[in-house]
Amino acid sequence: MFLRFFEALRAAKIPVSLREFLAFLEAMKTGLVLYDVEGFYFLARATMVKDERNLDKFDLVFADVFKGMENLSVDDVLNAVDVPDDWLTKLAEKHLSPEEMAEIESLGGFDKLMETLKERLKEQEKRHQGGNKWIGTAGTSPFGAYGYNPEGVRIGQNESRHQKATKVWDKRDFKNLDDSVELGTRNIKVALKRLRKWARAGAEDELDLNGTIRATAENGYLDVITRPERRNAVKVLLFLDVGGSMDSYIKLIEELFSAAKTEFKHMEYFYFHNCLYEGVWKDNARRWTEQTSTWDVLRTYGSDYKCIFVGDAAMSPYEIMYKGGANEHWNEEPGKVWLERAQEQWPGSVWINPVKEQYWQYTHSTMLLKEIFNDRMYPMTLKGIEGAMKELGR
Repeated sequence: MFLRFFEALRAAKIPVSLREFLAFLEAMKTGLVLYDVEGFYFLARATMVKDERNLDKFDLVFADVFKGMENLSVDDVLNAVDVPDDWLTKLAEKHLSPEEMAEIESLGGFDKLMETLKERLKEQEKRHQGGNKWIGTAGTSPFGAYGYNPEGVRIGQNESRHQKATKVWDKRDFKNLDDSVELGTRNIKVALKRLRKWARAGAEDELDLNGTIRATAENGYLDVITRPERRNAVKVLLFLDVGGSMDSYIKLIEELFSAAKTEFKHMEYFYFHNCLYEGVWKDNARRWTEQTSTWDVLRTYGSDYKCIFVGDAAMSPYEIMYKGGANEHWNEEPGKVWLERAQEQWPGSVWINPVKEQYWQYTHSTMLLKEIFNDRMYPMTLKGIEGAMKELGR
């Protein structure tokens, strides 16, 4: 069974190595999760999934390989689902009270349960409501739907009501971490985590396990040592293009902005339109009355900041290359000059583009900006954002 599981994980393009599979088998051999289906699920996931983007794929494979643990149909029961009988019996012993187990034993245990089911399938000629013997609904019979029995076999019911079954994998809590689905705030957070620089700051509220062991050994008594919690110390400067053609990407940019604010504790942001010029702003409602000088931004934020530009790069080439080319005001210097100054101040800065990469070549301004940024332009996809974070992390 486990070899089939391993092959299914590889077929689903989950990068499980032979070493990880052997580690999983070794853990099983120790009896770490004997007769505990939920524990088995978490053990398998912990040993064989090393990237959170593959968690949903793992759940799908697990559900397929080990299907039949909750939604047992009559055929499944009679044909003995590919789950060891002792697993089901021991799982019941672990999760049920002595009173509930006594009720099970009155039927003769698991084998008797299966035999009784076969007999009642033959005997019953019509639907039964309530009661405690026939296959029916709303009763305490161990077979049927919408009733209660501590070791029941559910037949004809679409969902669990008493939550006795252990099928955490079917919840698929990590569905939106899959790298094959569309971006969302949670997915973007996963990608942004690639840019990390840990530092300890704040109050001493985290247990220092090694320090505690060392201090206890030295002092001869329990000496609990704490230390400041580690936090992501990366400093990020975000420039966001707004207005015009960017209106089509408002929701996506909002998700990126929300994820970045959560992930980076040291983040500053400014808005611009189409290209960077002599002024930027923080409030779009006051973009003409409360602008911040770009020179001031360049002087205020040091080269230790990681700079990210976000925009569709769609504009007239004149807005980038010529004095007076901006479409909303008279710019004394070309946008290219300001972008080059930004790169001098924040080396390795990147541009993230929400337009699909396959269309970039058809827009002259996009290719100009891509050249100015030395090809450090990335699509706003999970893979693209990860690439941008990797570039910034160098």
